[in-house]
Amino acid sequence: MAHELTNPALADLEFLVGDWDMALSGAAFLPTPDTVVHGRVEIRPIENGGLLAMRQVIEPSGPPAATWVIGRDEARSDYTVLYADERGVSRRYEMAFVGETWRIWRNDPHFSQRFDAAIGAERHRIVGRWQKRSAGGGWEPDFDLTYTRL
Repeated sequence: MAHELTNPALADLEFLVGDWDMALSGAAFLPTPDTVVHGRVEIRPIENGGLLAMRQVIEPSGPPAATWVIGRDEARSDYTVLYADERGVSRRYEMAFVGETWRIWRNDPHFSQRFDAAIGAERHRIVGRWQKRSAGGGWEPDFDLTYTRL
């Protein structure tokens, strides 16, 4: 396994490589509105540095284990993300970095999602919010995420 990204199309993601604490809050599926659960996120190059894998590590009170595989067609500006988790959910997302903003989105007629996050100046903290939309509905909060480099 490569320890660095070798794919020039992924150069903007180099700062993500490493270990992060993930704090999840503001979710209807948590016991109370004030509940915050933490998980560990490991972000590593895979396939000899040609792709990037983001893995949520299971912790007793944390969110479900999930894996994000991130790649990019060098002819396009946006990234493609494939997601799968221990619940059996699998999805395809689009992703972009615009300045200090990280965006992920999925437009589906039955269930859409979007994530907007601010990347801290030192790139050691990322604060964002997921939103969701069901068929025929409007956007509503899903949950908040804060990533802090370990």
